[in-house]
Amino acid sequence: MPNLNMLRMFDAAARHLNFRRAADELNLTPGAVAQQVRRLEADLGVPLFLRQARGLALTESGASYHAPLRRAFTIIEQATRELRPENARITLSMTPSFAAKWLVPRLGRFAERHPDIDLHTMASERLADFRSDGIDLAIRQGRPPFGKGLEWSLLARLDLCAVCSPEFGKTVSAVDHIGALADRRLIQDSHRYWEALLADTANGARHRIMQFNQTALAMDAAANGQGIALVPRLLLGSSLAEGRLVVLWQDGREDQGGYYVVQPAQRKSNAARDAVLEWLRSEVT
Repeated sequence: MPNLNMLRMFDAAARHLNFRRAADELNLTPGAVAQQVRRLEADLGVPLFLRQARGLALTESGASYHAPLRRAFTIIEQATRELRPENARITLSMTPSFAAKWLVPRLGRFAERHPDIDLHTMASERLADFRSDGIDLAIRQGRPPFGKGLEWSLLARLDLCAVCSPEFGKTVSAVDHIGALADRRLIQDSHRYWEALLADTANGARHRIMQFNQTALAMDAAANGQGIALVPRLLLGSSLAEGRLVVLWQDGREDQGGYYVVQPAQRKSNAARDAVLEWLRSEVT
């Protein structure tokens, strides 16, 4: 078998038809490339190039030899990119609230564990499109199915919790059912969970609820003593640990929906995407 370095230099010279440009690509001198190509021709016993005043031209043998070599190098390059996540870029879509309250506090751990994966976050309330937006993975809240041509896996159950500031919590008696909170100052986001839960209570329909378009804003309002917010437990980690919020009540229903990781059903193998998915799962267990 010919020396692999010789073949790489022949491939570069055949693509550029110029030893200088091939040398620039390979970070070598033009003389080194020309010498290795001459050695390859000597080993094969076949001239591969016609040396001309203004560059190179492939001989008939050189052209027929280069075509399958280029295909072979392309296969090697593609297999290496798919196997190794170095310098890989993965774009992850989620809502701004999920990014702020869950992902951002954990990004340091991700960087330590996967320093060679370039993780880009697209935080938007708009539903991302995998084809037009270049999204690799999306975290979506609700219940499946999430669309044709997609597959999904549960990341975490919703587990809604009624939360407030510690000071506000001191004014609330023990809560054994959700209706006991109906006459308190309530805060909700665009999912309108309070309205859904209180729809069947006696005074839920006429009670005014402070409305925000994002869960993070509802949480901040509750932490500032403005009322009781209804929030998925997954987003409460640091707020509970640091004592900014306390839990008054937790929804015990089984079918609340949840957070799902969504991706296209038909996709190429991607080690970096798989590593991000595995890391997401490890952070909620």
